[in-house]
Amino acid sequence: MKKIRIYGIILLLLLTVCSGIMQNKCFAYAEENFDLTAKSAILMDYNSGTIIYEKDKDKKLPIASMVKMMTIYITFQKLESGYIKYEQEFTSSENVSKMGGSQVFMDPYVNYTVKDLLKSVIMASANDASVALAEGISGSEGEFVKLMNDTAKTLGMNNTYYVNSTGLPAPEQYSCAYDCAILLKNILKYDDYHKFSTIWMDSLTHPSGRKTELVNTNKLIRYYNGCDSGKTGSTGEAGYCLTSSAVRNNMRLISVVIGAKTGKDRFKESTSILNYGFANFENKQLVNKVNVLKELSTKKCKNDIAEIIPVEDFFAFDKKGSSSNYNVTVELPESIGATKVGEIVGRVIISKEGNVIKIIGLTVKNDVEGLSFIDNVKNIIANMY
Repeated sequence: MKKIRIYGIILLLLLTVCSGIMQNKCFAYAEENFDLTAKSAILMDYNSGTIIYEKDKDKKLPIASMVKMMTIYITFQKLESGYIKYEQEFTSSENVSKMGGSQVFMDPYVNYTVKDLLKSVIMASANDASVALAEGISGSEGEFVKLMNDTAKTLGMNNTYYVNSTGLPAPEQYSCAYDCAILLKNILKYDDYHKFSTIWMDSLTHPSGRKTELVNTNKLIRYYNGCDSGKTGSTGEAGYCLTSSAVRNNMRLISVVIGAKTGKDRFKESTSILNYGFANFENKQLVNKVNVLKELSTKKCKNDIAEIIPVEDFFAFDKKGSSSNYNVTVELPESIGATKVGEIVGRVIISKEGNVIKIIGLTVKNDVEGLSFIDNVKNIIANMY
């Protein structure tokens, strides 16, 4: 039984990978040119990964402070794993206090909490706070950069190479619009990220009592309906850049523009492609991981019934008014034995126009406990009378 379950899980994983590849090949290119000043751009649906619009999405370019998205992502990874804590303090180095460009003017040789450093990077794009996080997590910025590049490979960011944690000019450092979209897509999985990304104005209180005012560099947070996240960047070599995301009517879109001519252009051009996406496309939820799909009977278990739920949501992405035909098929056994939450007991197969585009595992909503020896003895005795 265990071997069958293991083989089933392996098969499900392989099919899921294959269906994911098929799904990402389903591009819905925009017909509009948008007349962008940006050198590179992309508009991506968050849930499906479908590329709605792109302009040289894989072109290797400097991206300025959008490099800090990787600093942010790794920090959240370390927080999630328990490697660091929000209230943990990192001691600022002299190197940190001498950083140029956008900064929060950190004092040297004093302690700042991870929470304050992270907020300063997300809101104010602070170079000094970014380096402080890098040094605090890895011991040095150089070691942290190695971790950044390793993480980029893990995420499939094939056209990205980091030299520092800030995005300050470096000839060897580059990324592309597609990789930036993939990175923000992963950052958005952390609920705590939105606690900082949605703040318009705040302040950082230094250990000395001195305060630095923080203003979110992403103006779309305040002025674009549904925008709740993003990262700006600008240098002479990179031009004006912005990775942003907005959500409306259950559809989240991710926009990236790299190398726009002016600061206003990066916001205007991001707005244009986001507007196009929201006006012409929609997401319909076909699978909801919260809803119980079916109740199964159990064998030799304390629970008579097991509630079955999907392990993830699925949204069908399409043009508004599309007549695309989606089919959802549920495959489950007639009954199950002892099962823990997360164990795969079946699958949902989603097809579009006859082609499988997604396979989602099914699990139990609550642990299904098997009968103990004592339970079996009690049942035998009960059945005797």
